[in-house]
Amino acid sequence: MGQASGRVVIVSPCRDEEATLERTIACVRSQTHRPARWVIVDDGSSDRTPAILAEAVRETPWLRVVTRADRGSRRVGPGVIDAFYAGLEGVDLDYDFVAKMDVDLEFSPRYLERILGYFEQDPKLAAASGKVYRREPDGRLVEEFMIDEMVAGQFKLYRREAFERIGGFVREVMWDGIDFHRARMEGYHTASLPDPELRLIHLRLMGSSEGSIYRGRLRWGRGQWFMGSAFPYVLASGVFRMREHPYVIGGLLIVAGYLLAALLRLPRYPDDRFRRELRRWQYGRLGAWGGAQRAR
Repeated sequence: MGQASGRVVIVSPCRDEEATLERTIACVRSQTHRPARWVIVDDGSSDRTPAILAEAVRETPWLRVVTRADRGSRRVGPGVIDAFYAGLEGVDLDYDFVAKMDVDLEFSPRYLERILGYFEQDPKLAAASGKVYRREPDGRLVEEFMIDEMVAGQFKLYRREAFERIGGFVREVMWDGIDFHRARMEGYHTASLPDPELRLIHLRLMGSSEGSIYRGRLRWGRGQWFMGSAFPYVLASGVFRMREHPYVIGGLLIVAGYLLAALLRLPRYPDDRFRRELRRWQYGRLGAWGGAQRAR
């Protein structure tokens, strides 16, 4: 893999992240391929986050901070993407890659250098990330399950051309599923790469940033309804996720969130072609999974 190239802009929505922010800042500062610009959007923090950011800006010339008014609570999905665009709109330089990155992560100093090498090798690679891990109390790293075609929403790096072609991120809960399928529909592909140098250590349990992990699982199911997912696929996903914390109940809540959204006739993603293609892909995945089970 040759020398990585490309100007990278990172945008990080951020709210009340004093517990993890300094660790992520240290990781970005240590990159062998530094971003051309890093914009952190303080989305109404009430803890020490503003003070940490003020110190970081003084020491990091390519870091900018955008401050938004406190709207009263954290809003994943549309709130996060609103904050992302508030940061991206202020970028004052040309760039080749754009990333949405959370500030509750740790990663290798060679993360950007390494992942840009994959983009150089594959012009049809629209977006990529490493695999996500959480650290158990005993120090073990446990991988958070994600199929290889998906990209970690915690650090989603996009080729700018592909990002603009798919229309960017949708301001809804399932923004990081819709973009993946839109990229496929535009002839690109995406990947989470099992490269040890691309490990993302997630310092908070996935889906727990708004209230609790239980609320997060309900939100996940509601997002599947919005995106247009087929119920058999959601049911299979819920059963699969029962083996993860919170055991059993987490998977049930995903299914319950979907069914509640259906019962309330909540809005769905307003693109019929997208929803048809999504269900075609999902039924294909179910068929492949069923074939693998029968072959055992």
